[in-house]
Amino acid sequence: MQFLKKHWSNLLMLLFLALLFIPQTAMPIKVFVNSVFAFSPSQLDVDEQTHLADLSWNLVDLEGNRVDLADSEGRVILINQWATWCPPCVAEMPSLQALFADYGGEVDFYFVSQEPAETLVNFLIKKELNIPVFMPAEAPPAGIEGRALPTTYLIDKEGKIVIREEGAARWDSEKVRALVDTLL
Repeated sequence: MQFLKKHWSNLLMLLFLALLFIPQTAMPIKVFVNSVFAFSPSQLDVDEQTHLADLSWNLVDLEGNRVDLADSEGRVILINQWATWCPPCVAEMPSLQALFADYGGEVDFYFVSQEPAETLVNFLIKKELNIPVFMPAEAPPAGIEGRALPTTYLIDKEGKIVIREEGAARWDSEKVRALVDTLL
């Protein structure tokens, strides 16, 4: 008993670390930690904002229909590059779902994943998400090649990237909503 009293915090830490190696418990723990540390993304400074010269990007929706990102030219666009196995991606999905629910008719949303359609559909059903998901049919245009997951871009009507965020963020914050309202 004396041993437990003296080392309980070390034992808890070992238990926590062990849970991180069990797939059934590791993902929820990592998602929780990412969601706790997700903050509202910041707008890029004007001199950091880049203009996308070419919006052409062929995507395929979950029903197999081809879509071209260029069809959204002249509109506010949010592109989220993500994966179902990525804890930061999963952590930010509820805030992206909330933003999509409020702005889906005014902003063009593209949730792009390299995974098979069946995997994506099962994930959306399990997480009760209703977002427009696409798979790339080709490499993304210059300027939106994500090097990390998740990477999210908010693009204004003129094709300038006003937010480029790597990692989990709170997309339904008042700050983001105010920026989207300004861009519209």
